[in-house]
Amino acid sequence: MSPPKIIYVSRRQVFAEAIQGLPQFAPILMSSAGQYMDTLINQRAAFVILDAEHPDWRALTLRGKNDAATRRVPVCLISDEAALRADAVLCGADLALSWDEFPAQLAALIAELARIPDPEVMERLECECGQALPATAVEGLAQFNRGEFYRQHDLFEALWAQTEGPVRDLYRAILQVGVAYYQIERGNFAGALKMLQRSVQWLYLLPDTCQGIDVARLRRDSYAVRAALQRLGPDHLRELDRSLLTKLQWRPPQSPST
Repeated sequence: MSPPKIIYVSRRQVFAEAIQGLPQFAPILMSSAGQYMDTLINQRAAFVILDAEHPDWRALTLRGKNDAATRRVPVCLISDEAALRADAVLCGADLALSWDEFPAQLAALIAELARIPDPEVMERLECECGQALPATAVEGLAQFNRGEFYRQHDLFEALWAQTEGPVRDLYRAILQVGVAYYQIERGNFAGALKMLQRSVQWLYLLPDTCQGIDVARLRRDSYAVRAALQRLGPDHLRELDRSLLTKLQWRPPQSPST
């Protein structure tokens, strides 16, 4: 798995210098706000730092915290103005620091707050992914592959609700991709894009194969649909190539020979 990403939006070199002291993270500098949400989603941001001198910091904070795909990513605003720091918290930032506090506290705050996969959880996920796909999921998979995207949602959601282990993210990812395809069929561009964006945070943590489901292909295919939607825009949804809405690939574990 690639190093966790720290996104920092600023034109100041001091950000880059501070991040260089954290070699376990990969920094991504953004001086423009144009690709902010796509960067957070596609790079699976672990932490975001915003410079209050950037004119769009309020909009970026609100946008990230109001979107289910990115609202769990911690956001820190840096400003020497107490009023701006208070405003940042009201906008949804997790914390706000002065420039004097920033270098000294950054490492501790990232260690405490950054969204980094827990090794114990990942080990448990790997174990659970080696188990057989539950019967409810098998039925949901069949509905998904028949294009019954609304009905598959109910089955996978019920299974997700009753599952305690991290493999529940497999069921959540599938149901969200299925709901996105359902919204495409209904002509709901915004709803489809929103669900595909949400699914990224669950899909990227899953092994390439989980309970026999080809997650790598689901990840690749759903990302391709999302990219196609973004290229077309809401006014050209009808032009989307429906062959991109591919089936789930599942290979049940082979029974041991007798």
